[in-house]
Amino acid sequence: MKSTVDEIRKRFDNEVERFSVLETGQAATMDAPLVLDLIAAAAVGVTPNARRMLDIGCGAGNYTLKMLQRMPGLQVTLIDLSRPMLERAQQRISAVSKAKIELLQKDIREAELGEGRFDIIVAAAVLHHLRGDEEWRSVFRKLHRALSPGGSLWISDMVEHTFPAVQADMKTRWGEYLAGLKGDEYRRTVFEYIEKEDTPRSFMFQVDAVREAGFREIELLHKNAIFAAFGGVK
Repeated sequence: MKSTVDEIRKRFDNEVERFSVLETGQAATMDAPLVLDLIAAAAVGVTPNARRMLDIGCGAGNYTLKMLQRMPGLQVTLIDLSRPMLERAQQRISAVSKAKIELLQKDIREAELGEGRFDIIVAAAVLHHLRGDEEWRSVFRKLHRALSPGGSLWISDMVEHTFPAVQADMKTRWGEYLAGLKGDEYRRTVFEYIEKEDTPRSFMFQVDAVREAGFREIELLHKNAIFAAFGGVK
């Protein structure tokens, strides 16, 4: 049995400090600082007149902080399951920016986002908590509706691979990265909670679902082992 939403929320309630370092981002994710920069640069370049941003699964606010460095006038809406994460994000953002901040402690599957409210949506290391294929498609449709015309969606997340041999090799490479970061015990711990919590989909499944939702252009920014970053324009 996979973790419930409440179990996932409780784990993240206790991991605020781990997600509060802008220089490293989410360290367990390969190339996290690079991907932070790539997504911020792409979002600004593709949507230069953006005024409103939604950060889904915002954690302690790293992606919003990075975006505000490039677009200081953004109004930001932060969604996360964890109240401590939202509070830390608000604290960190308010310390360096006068941006208007809205906090929503919600599951993205249940959140009411409205239509055309946002110019940029960012979803980093969060969608892998979605379960069935239709749930994934439904969320992508919701995000498409929530964007203004010409708005952009940017995703950084774990991906599965179609061929078992390729998936095994990519997971081994990630495991070597984790062990090099903090040792074999850390690798084992991360692998255990990924197995219990997460249900990622392949990169191509996600691209197809984004297209089906109505996004007209899709751009791959980066891929390393089981992680990928990409975006789409409404």
